[in-house]
Amino acid sequence: MLIHREEAGRYGCALPESRYRTEAETRYIADILDMVLELDDAPLSAPRRPLDRFAGTCRDFALLHCALLRHTGTPARIRCGYATYFAEGFHDDHWVTEYAHPEHGWTLGDPQMVPDVRIESPYELDFDPLDVPRDRFLVAGESWRRCRTGEADPKTFGVSVLGLMGLWMVRANVVRDLAALNRAEVLPWDAWGVGDAGRDGQDEAGEATLAVLDEAARATVTADFEEVRALYRDSPGLRVPETITSYQSFDGECEVRLRGGPQDR
Repeated sequence: MLIHREEAGRYGCALPESRYRTEAETRYIADILDMVLELDDAPLSAPRRPLDRFAGTCRDFALLHCALLRHTGTPARIRCGYATYFAEGFHDDHWVTEYAHPEHGWTLGDPQMVPDVRIESPYELDFDPLDVPRDRFLVAGESWRRCRTGEADPKTFGVSVLGLMGLWMVRANVVRDLAALNRAEVLPWDAWGVGDAGRDGQDEAGEATLAVLDEAARATVTADFEEVRALYRDSPGLRVPETITSYQSFDGECEVRLRGGPQDR
């Protein structure tokens, strides 16, 4: 049902510019499924031509996988962090699913990396994409810890093709990941509160902000349900507000009022 908007060329086709620019701005799974059916009204389980799929990002693969797992009875959530398997020596901004495996407990899965028989994958993985090792995908909190302690270089974290990298990128993802653990699954370019350093990271975090981020990072790494719920509920700078800033890829910065009050979840 999905195609990454940057990978249409690997299927030998090109997305219309309007779709390339807009579909990935879709926030909610119901809207994504509506768009899938508008493109092709076949049952959702039916194979689809590449151009009849929703053109999104890694976040949308994780979101759809998470929704499917929840719908069929498997506890799941999406996680925001950094993958090491796209480019050697770099931590690429990425989203995956985390689901309750009946034998192994909480397990990371990358549905975007599941092989598609229609194309030859450009990625050579040495692991099962539905059992991603924790050192191949770092949740945002672990990435923050490594950068803060000097274990990792912040300049190796971000979106290299856009030239966006540094600690300010990790900062925003810590806040997004905490929100996702509280079932507020935002877009990869949404920002608010202590996670918002501006489009180019010009807002340097003070000591008080760093302390809040350190606590959020630690909580998201341990992912203790009661702790992440309490931290999210009691910290206005971390909780998703009714209106957030979205640094959209093509249309620039804008204010967005969210549907359904995710801050109350």
